[in-house]
Amino acid sequence: MNPDRFWLTDAQFARIEPHLPRDTRGKPRVDDRRVISGIVHVLKSGGRWIDAPPDYGPRKTLYNRYVRWAAKGVWTDLFHALASAGGPPPQVLIDSSAVKAHRSASGGKGGSATKPSAALAAGARPRSTR
Repeated sequence: MNPDRFWLTDAQFARIEPHLPRDTRGKPRVDDRRVISGIVHVLKSGGRWIDAPPDYGPRKTLYNRYVRWAAKGVWTDLFHALASAGGPPPQVLIDSSAVKAHRSASGGKGGSATKPSAALAAGARPRSTR
């Protein structure tokens, strides 16, 4: 295990392990702790699945596990279980894709037209524009 990468601690994994699916058929799953650590690493970094470090195992395994568990509702159930067990409030578990800014939020049309400030309106000396 590379210490520079994200790895679930023993305590963290002990809290989530009881909520993981046990109804596996066929081949046994590979190390859940390693795969979940890899999934968290990819989601935290905002990178692509193909760019996941090889320390976490096959990238296809990370992607498939994430997608399959999302379809089965495993992640949602896990987040709700952790939140109700005294973790962070549910409002913290909202991802940033829900926050949107209007396309003109940074100024939009009109450029850098200066507008008189309250100080100028009150009769203060104008400052240099340089």
